[in-house]
Parts: sequence; C-alpha cells; structure tokens
Amino acid sequence: MTDDIVASVVRQWQAVNPELDTGPMEIIGRINRCAALLQQAEDAPLRSAGLTRAEFDLLGAVRRTDRELTPGELARETFSSGAAVTKRLRALQDRALVDRRGDDRDRRVAHVRLTDEGRALVDRLLPEQLAYERTVLAGLDEDGRDELGSRLSELLVQLEGRLGGARR
Repeated sequence: MTDDIVASVVRQWQAVNPELDTGPMEIIGRINRCAALLQQAEDAPLRSAGLTRAEFDLLGAVRRTDRELTPGELARETFSSGAAVTKRLRALQDRALVDRRGDDRDRRVAHVRLTDEGRALVDRLLPEQLAYERTVLAGLDEDGRDELGSRLSELLVQLEGRLGGARR
C-alpha cells in the first residue's frame, strides 16, 4: 500500500517530536483531506447543471421532505447558517427553481417549495450524482464501503452528540 500525504505528515511530526501521539491526526487529517479533495472535484453532474453542492443540498432537502420548509428548517437540514441559506435561496429563486411564499399568520416567516423546474432538476440530477459518487468510491470493495460507512456513522453520532450538531 502506498503512503498518503497524511502518512508523510505524521512521519515528519514523529521525526521532530517522537513522543507526540499523532493517532488523532491520522484519522481527522485523512477525513479533512478526503473532504477537501471531494470539494475540489466539485461534483461533476452538479457543476454541469450550474449548481454548487450547497445549492443542491437545499433543493434536495425540500424534495426529500416533500413539503414546504422555512429557511430556518433548511438551515438545520443542511447544517448551514441562516445567511448562507438566504443567499442560496435567492440564487435558486432567480433561476426559478424554488418559490417562496409568506406565512399567512406571521409575515416574517417564509415557506420554500420547489417549482416544477426545480423538482424536475433534482429528479434528473440525483441519479447522475449518485452514479458519480459511486465512481468516486469504486476503489473500495463493497465490504470496505460498508465498513467505512458504518465507522463514519459512529463518529458522526458521537460528534453530533458532543458538539451539538444533532438533528431531531
């Protein structure tokens, strides 16, 4: 097995400070590096549709819940700030992918729904995006993917509980 960049970094740290426990770096460093490389690749199907991952996540949240959502609910669903959601919604509304309507009882509240164009785009892109992600993971066998998914889920549950990111 070839060394990755994190193994090289760990060796460098151990050379200058042999007592240093680099175990956490070997996990967190690899997760961060994988995330950075995945973000750099920018999700080819989304890019070809002129969407960012964050915009697609908003569209997907409305589609998968199959109901109108408030910007606050979208922020929680996508782990985004309210300001980021507002900015993305404005761009998606400009492209006629989402509609916003005011609440009948509270004018400060907006309800977001997909337009027919938005729904069609999500329904077309999701299978393409999943196929792209399957290709990205093709180097891992099925058992490896299952094990990685399971272990990452354990870590995510711990982090959500510890750091307050838990949903529901």
